[in-house]
Amino acid sequence: MKYTRLLLFLGLAFSLLVSCSDDESFTLSTDRHLTFSIDTVKFDTVFSAVPTVTNSFWVYNRSGEGIRMSDIRLEKGNQTGYRVNVDGTYLGASQGYHTSNVELRDKDSIRVFVELTSPYNHSTSPQKVEDNLVFTLESGVQQRVNLNAFSWDAVQLRDVHISTDSTLTAGDTPIIIYGGITVDSAATLRIPAGTTLYFHADAGIDVYGRLISDGDPENEVVLRGDRIDHMFDYLPYDNVSGQWRGIHFYSSSYDNVLQYTDIHSTFDGIVIDSANVNRDKLILFASTVHNCQGYGVRSTNSRITLINSQITNTLNDCLCVDGGWAQVNGCTLAQFYPFDINRGVALRFFSTNHDLQLFHCLNSLVTGYSDIEMIGEQGDSAAIFNYAFSHCIIRDTTTIENVDTVYLFKNVSFEGADTTVVNGKKHFINIDTENLRYDFRLDSISPAIGYGDSKTIPQYDRVGRLRDEKPDIGAFEYYKE
Repeated sequence: MKYTRLLLFLGLAFSLLVSCSDDESFTLSTDRHLTFSIDTVKFDTVFSAVPTVTNSFWVYNRSGEGIRMSDIRLEKGNQTGYRVNVDGTYLGASQGYHTSNVELRDKDSIRVFVELTSPYNHSTSPQKVEDNLVFTLESGVQQRVNLNAFSWDAVQLRDVHISTDSTLTAGDTPIIIYGGITVDSAATLRIPAGTTLYFHADAGIDVYGRLISDGDPENEVVLRGDRIDHMFDYLPYDNVSGQWRGIHFYSSSYDNVLQYTDIHSTFDGIVIDSANVNRDKLILFASTVHNCQGYGVRSTNSRITLINSQITNTLNDCLCVDGGWAQVNGCTLAQFYPFDINRGVALRFFSTNHDLQLFHCLNSLVTGYSDIEMIGEQGDSAAIFNYAFSHCIIRDTTTIENVDTVYLFKNVSFEGADTTVVNGKKHFINIDTENLRYDFRLDSISPAIGYGDSKTIPQYDRVGRLRDEKPDIGAFEYYKE
């Protein structure tokens, strides 16, 4: 019995010894290779000299035997600006941009992290920046993971202070704004047609003086965030709200004009402080404010005019008018904000804080996901609450009582009262919440087609197209491609 137990013990010990020996062995066979979760690390288009986000990939050993990597190196060393960390080891200058003798047992894995700060390429167009991460196995086999991006030289401006009348021109390269732009009370900043400004997350435009954004139908002004890469394969950062601060018009600011201007992916798109209601504060003409993590346009006791403009997809209200004077004509106000179900409405106007001297909404489309996309609220009974709608479609399922529907709502269709209408998506070419793609031009089935008033509607639409004799309401005239 003792002899049997001894044989059993020796057998188990031998098995463990063999197992340990196998675990510690590394093959020299050229038939054994590594497996990678991806074969290429892509950074899309990035700005030169601006650090990217971190990408990563996995290295697997599924060969059946242990593999030792005698060398892992950046093929071009420090020439391209890539930074690599292999399983906790940074391939920096002190390491000679490589690491040695990395062991990977069978069925094990390591993670590799990659970042890029590309050098200036001295070109007006994006240039490819490429390198390879080379894995040399102890067997002599070499495997590569490609690293590539397109790098775009840009002018970087920090804490821009406009103290005299100035024009901000981009030239042949884009402009990145860090910290923001401040326009003094005695100064005017003009942004010419065709200019795109890229704002970092902490940046916006604070206007104490005057701002003129002077786009045209062929060359719009674009104000956007500085992330030009992707969060996911299907989702560019440019389609994510909250990328920069937006525009703030302070009390001292008057006579601002934004025309053919695209403002998107901000916190608040446009915030307007209380001012003299008898002076023009802002004219927003043929422009877009889209995808905001706060308000689209919020006006407090000011005088604003919105013509042929699209204000869409905001966490708070798309257009919020807190007293003052406002005229809206030929606009699309649509609330399909995808990131939070507790979103505001497409249109809110009220006199609870300030008298609403006048709010007129003509030839406009007010719609969205919810049954009610318009809220009007009068404060104290003595407060002025002067409003009127004409030739509009408004999504609202409530019954409007105790109002003069002839004067206050003239030729207005309340689409929510039609129980066959699921939501306002039917008006537009594309409302794709899953992939965050939106096109607010009118679809052929929209009741907005032909509903406008030819006597009062603007002659041209958001993109400069002439409206016909039976004009369509909203920012866009229907056009069959």
